[in-house]
Amino acid sequence: MTPDRRITTPGIAEELPSTADLVVIGAGVVGAAAAWFAALAGLRVVVVDRGAVAGGTSGAGEGNVLVSDKEPGPELELAQYSRRVWGEDLGAYGGLWEFESKGGLVVASSPTALGALRTLAERQRALGVDVREVSGAELHALEPRLTREAAGGALYPQDAQVQPMLAAAHLLRLARRRGAVVRTRTEVVGFLRPGGGPAGSPVIGVRTPHGTVGAPAVLNAAGTWAGAVAGLAGVELPVLPRRGFVLVTEPLPPATVRHKVYAADYVDAVASSDAELQASPVVEGTGGGTVLIGSTRERVGFDRRPSPAALRALARGAIGLFPVLASVRAMRVYAGFRPYCPDHLPVIGPDPRAPGLWHACGHEGAGIGLAAGTGKLIAQALTGEATELDLTPFAPERFAGGGGRG
Repeated sequence: MTPDRRITTPGIAEELPSTADLVVIGAGVVGAAAAWFAALAGLRVVVVDRGAVAGGTSGAGEGNVLVSDKEPGPELELAQYSRRVWGEDLGAYGGLWEFESKGGLVVASSPTALGALRTLAERQRALGVDVREVSGAELHALEPRLTREAAGGALYPQDAQVQPMLAAAHLLRLARRRGAVVRTRTEVVGFLRPGGGPAGSPVIGVRTPHGTVGAPAVLNAAGTWAGAVAGLAGVELPVLPRRGFVLVTEPLPPATVRHKVYAADYVDAVASSDAELQASPVVEGTGGGTVLIGSTRERVGFDRRPSPAALRALARGAIGLFPVLASVRAMRVYAGFRPYCPDHLPVIGPDPRAPGLWHACGHEGAGIGLAAGTGKLIAQALTGEATELDLTPFAPERFAGGGGRG
């Protein structure tokens, strides 16, 4: 049976129930995945968002589902788990959101960079990551238009691509078929508390301009605005926006770029806590023939203005990997904001500082890839199941004392 590809966009006309088992704040791909798995588990779910479906970070990303860029540790474990969820639990629906197991090719420009990449690959391989060393000569069999200057690389077959706006929209559509209610253009302006209690008392629902929804659990999946949402409950969550740009080229012949290709120093850029501009080339083709070019990172608040320095860095890096792109026109550029946490780990799970409040946020640039696993883990914890991954490293209370790097 072919999956139904139609999307019915929910809006403010959809009735807001007075009660639910779970209120999800945020209709991006993380909130949508949590809503789907919670509805699948039998919970009555209400999703609210002050904007549109995928109107924030989910609508401004490349759709990376990566294990290759993760250092060994909790985030790599979550990435591996989430990749399995995308492929197994959600595999039957992959066509709806253009899921493509294209693989990732990491390219080293020098023998020194290649040595560092091999060391990382060995550490990842010991933890079950599928990775293969690639010589300079082999690189061009995988990517014929790649620069001839590369020293070598590593191929990660598990890396994949998804269209994040379609993923959010279809996951919410599937959740609605299970009874979930999705209400866009509905901002949460406060939390319900027993007897109108102070910060620190239990959260038992949300207040919106269109009414209240009582619920024993409220999930903060508000992306770059998650810190502000947490603040409404009187708890600190240091989630900050980290701006990035993506260049989109004119359509090119099929297979101009076959994999998700990025420079080896991209891993360092991801791990950096520097507020200044970080740039490392990431290049990939799309089904429509356009090529997406990233990636930059900088902390400038919510300033969306184009940055000539960032755009020059994107173009220069892409041409360095694929010289053929020097003669290609860029059709457009778009900006987005990654929800950055100081210790580079997402926040997942219940918040003991405000019982009833849960978080699924702070995934920075990995939110699309980590969304499926995050959503399933949240549903498991909400329904009292043993989670398939230990959530301790992602606990919200790790910030209670103002801790964290960066």
